[in-house]
Amino acid sequence: MGWMSDALVTLCGWFGFSKQMVQEQYVTTTQDSNAAAPLSDSIYKIGIYGWRKRCLYLFVLLLIVILTINLALAVWILRVMWFNTEGMGHLKITSDGVRLEDGESEFLFPLYAQEIHSREDSSLLVHSSENVTLNARNEKYQVTGSLSVGPDVAQGNAQNFIISSNTKTLFSADDKEVVVGTDKLRVTGPEGALFEHSVETPQLKAEALKDLRLESPTRFLAMEAPKGVFIKALAGNIEAASNMNVLLHSSEGLVILDAETVRLPSLPLGQGGVSGNAHGLYEVCVCPSGKLFLSKAGVTSTCSESQEC
Repeated sequence: MGWMSDALVTLCGWFGFSKQMVQEQYVTTTQDSNAAAPLSDSIYKIGIYGWRKRCLYLFVLLLIVILTINLALAVWILRVMWFNTEGMGHLKITSDGVRLEDGESEFLFPLYAQEIHSREDSSLLVHSSENVTLNARNEKYQVTGSLSVGPDVAQGNAQNFIISSNTKTLFSADDKEVVVGTDKLRVTGPEGALFEHSVETPQLKAEALKDLRLESPTRFLAMEAPKGVFIKALAGNIEAASNMNVLLHSSEGLVILDAETVRLPSLPLGQGGVSGNAHGLYEVCVCPSGKLFLSKAGVTSTCSESQEC
């Protein structure tokens, strides 16, 4: 047992323990007899002294300060974020999902949700200082449609773009065509509508008490229909003005001028006809070239008499 005492003394001296030698009585027994043999032993007084004691106290104090700061930060975070048993602040966790009772939400990273809707008595506002982008993806996580609203332009990318009201399609667009499904398409701009290519429509109608104008500033204007073009003015005139010629052409049918009065005020007067026509009657003649002229009427036609066509 002596070597154990020496080891204990050495260990205590290593940790800075001071020792004081005192007398101690050990009783040992042998295997053959119960006689006690006195041994010289020592009693040790254990303690921490000097700079090691100061370091230990400083370390304990530092731990207490760190624990206090951590506890204060945890309480402050719980207080600021408004953690409670139902969720975090105005953000409530219900059986239907996550619900924001009041205030605004800010998302710094992408938001993945199956459905986002506002309260029944308020609108849904999505705000961003740069732009707002909505993406739709397929099963392979590929973007199939996107809508981006920026400070200067709103851009959408999709195979089909459809605007509908209940079960009626109001507007649809794809790679082949654009369909306007409303009963009336209204263009309110002062310059009207500009079409770079052909327009197919069953009806062109101006606004009430407004004029309808079809104009081509630098080229010609053509109206074509396989079963005919019908122009009708119920309460006014139909005027055709041209700087050059006005052509009325029918390849197989007739050109019919059906009116109570047909006036051709600027027709030239032919040189033929009956002299001394007291009644002032004239007949309209047609040259082989198609020109019209007037000739003084007689008993028979005078159109073939000395008229230069």
